[in-house]
Amino acid sequence: MGSASTNSSAVTTHWGSRLTFILAATGSAVGLGNIWKFPYMAGANGGGAFVMMYLAFIAIIGAPMLMNEVMVGRAMRRSPIGSMLKMTEQYDIAKFWRAIAWMGTIAALVIMSFYSVVAGWALDYIFKTGSGLFSGRDAEFVGSVFSQELAAPVNMMFWHFIFTALTVGIVAAGVIDGLEKALRFLMPLLFLLLLLMVGYSLATGDVAAGLGFLFTFKPEDLSWGAVLSALGQAVFTLSVGCVSMMVYGSYMAPGQKLGSTAVSVALLDTSVALLAGIAIFPIVFAHGIEPGAGPGLVFVSLPIAFADMPGGQFVGALFFILIAVAAVSSSISLLEPAVARMTEVLNMSRAKATLIVGSCTWLLGVGCVLSFNAWSDYTIAGKGLFDLLDYITANVLMPLGCMLIALLVGWALPRSFARGQLSELSQRHFALWYFITRYLVPFGVGVIFLFNLV
Repeated sequence: MGSASTNSSAVTTHWGSRLTFILAATGSAVGLGNIWKFPYMAGANGGGAFVMMYLAFIAIIGAPMLMNEVMVGRAMRRSPIGSMLKMTEQYDIAKFWRAIAWMGTIAALVIMSFYSVVAGWALDYIFKTGSGLFSGRDAEFVGSVFSQELAAPVNMMFWHFIFTALTVGIVAAGVIDGLEKALRFLMPLLFLLLLLMVGYSLATGDVAAGLGFLFTFKPEDLSWGAVLSALGQAVFTLSVGCVSMMVYGSYMAPGQKLGSTAVSVALLDTSVALLAGIAIFPIVFAHGIEPGAGPGLVFVSLPIAFADMPGGQFVGALFFILIAVAAVSSSISLLEPAVARMTEVLNMSRAKATLIVGSCTWLLGVGCVLSFNAWSDYTIAGKGLFDLLDYITANVLMPLGCMLIALLVGWALPRSFARGQLSELSQRHFALWYFITRYLVPFGVGVIFLFNLV
């Protein structure tokens, strides 16, 4: 069984190839943020104006952030916490920087707790849609089904458990036998399902209206809020700031080109988000659905469209399978940082460590489930537990993590560290990346952080 070493020494297990790392990192990045969140964010923020800003931020800020996180893991070859412990000692920098790994590891576990609840909805909807529950039904009925979903804690806990157990099973099997084998299957499957959905959407939907909305840049739609939302989505969608990419980088074989690999991951992740938009918006416009429907776009609005479509029962089930596959490929990277640390220092088997970590996230997720029903009257700053954890991780912990990693690589560590890790870059390209890391990333992510706090 391939896994990280069980002590504080360097990781000895590597991904089988550069392609495997790209699949793994893309799997970590691709998830609900691409297929659930990106379409409704684009719909709520002017369509093409949001998309253009999102693409710009991915290129200018997202890819460099991804490189920062991966390079720390690859250089230190330990769990994120172990990597930062070694780095502060080796380069004689303040112990404060160790907080990056602790904060990121905790953020990943918190994200998993509510992420698995949403993924559980997708699993449930595979069967709801596939059984023909929505066929021929009106909008009121479809909306009531989702309301009933949120009001049924036992059912939600069951699907939350199923999704968590699936993730735990993959992670427990190890880096080679678990993560690598699963991702070699899941990622091609994800792209196949997505392309099938795109083909169906282009054949049956309102292509002109859907693609026009998604790709036509209208300056009047470009609000300050849309710009900030696009920047926030660029950070969220690449799975940076929660040290998942750092632990995946620690399994990267020596000699592989870091810069071009990170760019490939960013391109693939962005492609999935755009394809999801192409799969969804022609259907949305063909059925007169409001594109700015918000988070309910996938679980309320689209099932209404599937109910009226020829073959909608099959296509709807296929769509929710797609969401579930994307969620699994991403969720395994959320458990990995904590599991890697436990096997590194506690002389604990990987299976036991994964079970403990997975159980903790499931229990916290139970609180998220109850926040929709039994605990709905209990709020903090007007937010239930689900919304509170989502807000803290997406608007505080992840942006703060990205900003601190950029400051670490750009200012605290010697320039020679980054130059050695990015030796394949020309002097000009390295200078550009270094400028972005030192100035643009901290400024851009800092704006998100402060805006969201205010």
